[in-house]
Amino acid sequence: MKDLEKRIEEIEKRNKRVEGDKAWETSALRRVLIIILTYIFAVLYLKVADTTNPYFGAVVPCAGFFLSTLGINFIKKIWLSKRK
Repeated sequence: MKDLEKRIEEIEKRNKRVEGDKAWETSALRRVLIIILTYIFAVLYLKVADTTNPYFGAVVPCAGFFLSTLGINFIKKIWLSKRK
């Protein structure tokens, strides 16, 4: 009986961890952080590459990421419906 209780407790801990991971993956904070970090790295790269306007050029990958996150949920729904 103790073994069963321990297994159930481990499953519940795992479920909480998975729920937290899923919440993080879909959170607005995660998206904003990725956009900010992408912008910073793109500016640094474009400055090193000596482009004319690195601050504006760095917006392109950030906008691409943002737009891709909007479309991903739609594509995911289609993919999941086809899998069933």
